[in-house]
Amino acid sequence: MAPIVSTAITSRRRVFRLSRRMNLIAGAVIIGLLVAVALLSLVWTPLPPAKMQIIHKLQPPLAFGLLGTDQFGRDVLSMLMAGCWNSLSIAITAVAIGGTLGSISGISAAAIRGPFEALLMRICDVIFALPPILSAMVLGAFLGPGRFTAITAIAVFMIPVFARVTLATSLQAWSRDYVTAARAIGNTRLTISLRHVLPNIISQIIVHGAIQLGLAILTEAGLSFLGLGMAPPAPTWGRMLADAQTYLALAPWLAILPGLAIALTVFGFNMLGDGLRDLLDPREASR
Repeated sequence: MAPIVSTAITSRRRVFRLSRRMNLIAGAVIIGLLVAVALLSLVWTPLPPAKMQIIHKLQPPLAFGLLGTDQFGRDVLSMLMAGCWNSLSIAITAVAIGGTLGSISGISAAAIRGPFEALLMRICDVIFALPPILSAMVLGAFLGPGRFTAITAIAVFMIPVFARVTLATSLQAWSRDYVTAARAIGNTRLTISLRHVLPNIISQIIVHGAIQLGLAILTEAGLSFLGLGMAPPAPTWGRMLADAQTYLALAPWLAILPGLAIALTVFGFNMLGDGLRDLLDPREASR
């Protein structure tokens, strides 16, 4: 009886490990393909994304081009490829900036504590009270819509997100025995933060960054939908959705295709984040 139970447990463990790996593999494949498409769009697209051919406007998929044309006769496939680069570059840049600044703030607050930690948390509360859409509208009033406005709005919102996560994990690291030993031998707080705290929380920062990239893609699409993203004629998935509203009954593919692109990208980043969490978090592995 015991060998049968042992075999069943082993089989369940193998299935669990396989499912964890499948999340990571599926997410990595999806994001890898999207990155490849984005890089390819820098050197080649079937047609120039901004080229208008009014005579061929609102052509369905396969009638003119692989995915048809929009109301101005622009090739939808070319616009999706170029929009992939614009959306990914804005999201990745914003998360990288916000993640770096937020992580530095969180690690510093855990090392210094006291009034600095309290001040950082109050600043985070204020930023959380202003959603990125509202922040972008305020920035757009001063700077005008564009790539810089979208990146700044998303990055500002990401700073407190990473600051809170990094502070919580850093405080846990500061309570460990190895940090106590490092303090006992006279290491400074800066040295402990760089040599002992950061290496032990970097995996959680990476996992959180992968998940936040999906949120950044959604936020960028929302900003572009409202006209606060990149200025025309640069294509973005959010603006393609906004432009397609008038033609939903006549040309539904104009809304379906960019919507699917956004959903696939968010799904890929979420799968990648889940897979990285299971791979890098020892607590998940032990479970």
